Amino acid sequence: MARKKSMLAVQGSKGDSKRLLKDTFFILMGIFAAAFGLESFLLPNVFIDGGVTGISLLVSEVTAAPLWILIVLINLPFIFMGYKVIGKQFALKTAIAILGLALTLVLIQFPEVTQDKLLVAVFGGFFLGAGIGLSIRGGSVLDGTEVLAIFLSRKWGVKIGDIIILVNVIIFLAAAYLLSIESALYSMLTYLAASKTLDFVVEGIEEYTGVTIISKKSEEIRKMIVEKMGRGLTIYEAKGGYGSQGEQNEYNVIYTVITRLEIRKLHSEIDKIDNSAFVVMSSINDTRGGMVKKRFLDS
Repeated sequence: MARKKSMLAVQGSKGDSKRLLKDTFFILMGIFAAAFGLESFLLPNVFIDGGVTGISLLVSEVTAAPLWILIVLINLPFIFMGYKVIGKQFALKTAIAILGLALTLVLIQFPEVTQDKLLVAVFGGFFLGAGIGLSIRGGSVLDGTEVLAIFLSRKWGVKIGDIIILVNVIIFLAAAYLLSIESALYSMLTYLAASKTLDFVVEGIEEYTGVTIISKKSEEIRKMIVEKMGRGLTIYEAKGGYGSQGEQNEYNVIYTVITRLEIRKLHSEIDKIDNSAFVVMSSINDTRGGMVKKRFLDS
């Protein structure tokens, strides 16, 4: 028994070390990607982003204060907030990531790539979004806006997305007033590029979709999903009512998880079996275990 416990402890230690190494890699890659986006695109062309990074860029442009100091100072309350809302490990990783970004901005001079405003907005947002997304994959954040949104959503009961949008609207209005309307508009494009890239890095191209299927030919559909699509599924019994008389019937409901790349194929196969089947789809941010294959960055 003691030997078995010892072996389990060793395996657990190896798993923790592997996870720590992977998180460190993601955070380091995120730091360099974000620093490159800032120094090679946004800073030389007076463009900003949304969130805490956008606030830091805006204040730096107006006051000429060093960006690296502002990134640390403005993020400090959000690191503390992250400790209270999410946990000690998250706050520690976030503090290390933000300090790493600040040191990278001080110690490494990235060259200016282009002065074309459209390219600056798109690719500056791309690298900044990739950096923030990679840091999230590593269990930290480079921008405290998400932490603020989580905190306020729990306190006031509002949606996280609404809070982030409100914060960014205020930032871009300030940019339009303090810089110029043109800079604010390009900065909005930068933010859109960053947010889309962040979503792509965090969720991947294989964003999962949950599919609920109700059909009289549920057994045939079950075989198709398992044999042709190679997907697992869950079947549960249900009752439904319809009509003015409240008529009821019993049926089997199929639930499966696919990637968005497989949606067209699933529709086509279902239509071959039962073109009147009732199908409901919903987006899923992440899944774990079962027959769902790992994403590349999770392997």
